[in-house]
Amino acid sequence: MHVLFVCSGNVCRSVIAERLTVAVAADHGLQELTAESAGVRALVGFPVEPLAAQTITGLGGDAANFKARRLKAEMVHRADLVLTMTDKIRDQVRDLVPAALPRTFTLLEAYRIAKVSGARTVVGLHAARDDLAYVGRENIADPVGLSPQQYCDVGDKIAEALVPLLLALHAHQHPQATLRPRSAADGQPPLLVIDGGRGEPARRPETPRSVQSPRPAAQPARRVAESAG
Repeated sequence: MHVLFVCSGNVCRSVIAERLTVAVAADHGLQELTAESAGVRALVGFPVEPLAAQTITGLGGDAANFKARRLKAEMVHRADLVLTMTDKIRDQVRDLVPAALPRTFTLLEAYRIAKVSGARTVVGLHAARDDLAYVGRENIADPVGLSPQQYCDVGDKIAEALVPLLLALHAHQHPQATLRPRSAADGQPPLLVIDGGRGEPARRPETPRSVQSPRPAAQPARRVAESAG
């Protein structure tokens, strides 16, 4: 499965999601899981924003060798799943490639549908969308220019939605696969896995410890805030 992440400038939120996906794929041996990112108003050629780079490192990803790119139709065409950071950007993707409607969601929208409906395929996510109309926005706002703590919150919010979504989709496609969670002995922070969905035993989500790098040492870890990414 190839996932395209889209935000505005392509130096923060979508890069965090892209590099976290790469880390998930590497950790669990998911060779068929790939990712790229782009921005609707990309700062073309720019590297990852420094605080976003720290967040990626805290999540166990690699922020190196990245340059921002502007969203193009061909990127959407080759993606099996398009995840945007806001509903406005989601609609811009749909306007660019109308045929992409069934596989384009905000990240938080896709996660909610999967968790509530038990959908485990992109087709299933789209089919359940009309039955799960949500009044309100499911956006991850841009933290550029904000505090290190807010970058931490954004990284946590992306991780809490993205990691369980990716693993749930993979588990459906490959029911015989054995996922290999990262252990403490690996020297990296553990990736978050949240159970949920229809017919699955619920488990209280743990607070992600993934993005502690930019967080001041004196501050305790916090639950993910509703602020943006």
